[in-house]
Amino acid sequence: MWKKEFDRWKQYKGLNDDLASQLEELSDQEELLEDAFYKNLEFGTGGLRGKLGPGTNRMNVYTIRKASEGLAQYINQQGLTNQGIAIAYDSRYKSKEFAVETARVLGYHGIPSYVFTSLRPTPELSFAVRQLNAAAGIVITASHNPPEYNGFKVYNEDGGQVPPKQAKDIITFVNQVEDELQVNVASQEDLENKNLLRWIDEEIDNSYLKELRNVTVQPELNKDISIVFSPLHGTARSLVEKGLKQSGFSSVHIVEEQATPDPEFSTVSSPNPEEHQAFEVSIEHGKSIGADLLMATDPDADRLGIAVPDESGEYKVLTGNQTGALMLDYLLSQSENLPENGLLIKTIVTSEFGGVIANAYNIQSIDTLTGFKFIGEKIREFEQTGEYQFLFGYEESYGYLVKDFARDKDAIQAAILAAEVGAYWKNQGKTLLDALNNLYEKYGYFLEELQSMKLEGKSGADTIQNIMNDFRNADMKEAGGKKVIAVEDYETSVRYLAQENKNVSIDLPSSNVLKFILEDDCWFCLRPSGTEPKIKFYYGVKSRSHNESKEILSAIKGTVNDRLHVLI
Repeated sequence: MWKKEFDRWKQYKGLNDDLASQLEELSDQEELLEDAFYKNLEFGTGGLRGKLGPGTNRMNVYTIRKASEGLAQYINQQGLTNQGIAIAYDSRYKSKEFAVETARVLGYHGIPSYVFTSLRPTPELSFAVRQLNAAAGIVITASHNPPEYNGFKVYNEDGGQVPPKQAKDIITFVNQVEDELQVNVASQEDLENKNLLRWIDEEIDNSYLKELRNVTVQPELNKDISIVFSPLHGTARSLVEKGLKQSGFSSVHIVEEQATPDPEFSTVSSPNPEEHQAFEVSIEHGKSIGADLLMATDPDADRLGIAVPDESGEYKVLTGNQTGALMLDYLLSQSENLPENGLLIKTIVTSEFGGVIANAYNIQSIDTLTGFKFIGEKIREFEQTGEYQFLFGYEESYGYLVKDFARDKDAIQAAILAAEVGAYWKNQGKTLLDALNNLYEKYGYFLEELQSMKLEGKSGADTIQNIMNDFRNADMKEAGGKKVIAVEDYETSVRYLAQENKNVSIDLPSSNVLKFILEDDCWFCLRPSGTEPKIKFYYGVKSRSHNESKEILSAIKGTVNDRLHVLI
């Protein structure tokens, strides 16, 4: 089947010159060709994402056109043609070209595009959709993936990533595009003349910055804290700098080596603040000036990582769970007049630490599936019903949202709040590590870990599914010496309660995820990534001490890994 698709591309006379050359170079590499053509790129946790290059399973001008064609058909079918679509892009290879190609397809169907004149953060696109009353939004980005990746992330009219039902409707139209090589496009010049391609920039920036002021909890707080910030060659520099300045932070030092947009992300092995190596250059700067706080954002600025000095002066990178707990505790303890129906929203693989903190302030917390689109969907739901008032949302993978003027995780907002939390504790004579230890002593020693296994190509996808099938069919009684209390299968929306030997339903959308709930507030979870050729294993434990938590976590991991060694 893949050879037929390969031949179709190879015989197409109008094939883009660069893609034609790349295809020729791959002509004798059958395994790579199979991976490029054995399937179509699929919508994952918000749209398309894949490696750049020729093929139906790659990001290129034709797969971009196909996705744009399907979206255009969906928008017109919904009767939203005149509202238009906002488009942003990051610093990756082909990002601006793909943004313009998207506008050319949309414009052919009479749909106006609002395209940023230069790269912008993903959360600003979310904000722009709402500000412009657009029918949808698109960001050309692959977030924190390696340089060879790019993506096409779709947002709905609320500014949130499209939830499953809407994504299913859109992909139905995408799949009806029989030949991605034949999608019609209008010329950029013609669209500009007809006002169907509208360039946007500072007006949206200024409106976003105005809303950003509302993230500050205590405007009069002493902001005497030294900050080192790195945008990791991405989109965040301008808005983070301006946002910190207008919030009263004057001692902000930019990591200039990583401040220039660079599609190769040449100073890091991975442009992901979850990876500790991404902080190496920032740590050098931090040590040279004695900085109180280091911050880094991923290329499209929806994720924020922070690092703080310990007693010896060495910088420790906090996990997303730890940062989220610190932010949440600060918001709840320092905000005046918390609403009675206030709400924390987190994901099923995020630490239970946040829920425990929220409960101490009589704040309700709910879990969603992994992916911020589900948090955004809940914000919209409760905004409409009035049942709850959103206070904070976060996920363990460094994604946070403080104010809902954006409907996706927002590293700009998170940077402003993290700086304020750091300043608050410095005024108390404490570091963020001191504050974190205080929380552990008060609520218990929560410890989490993420283990990722990369399995590429068709064979890798098959192996990932085999792993999920094995764990799904396993009658596991314990893990690491901890009894299995329940097994949650989000694909079938069923929770099996081991002690009662019965099933109850889970009121969440279907997703290929398994979570094993163990005794003593421990758990582990398996989830194939929606954006990378990986399967992820999440672990969470709680005990009376850090060392005890480490031992428990190691034992649970051992049980899981022993099973994996048999499968791989």
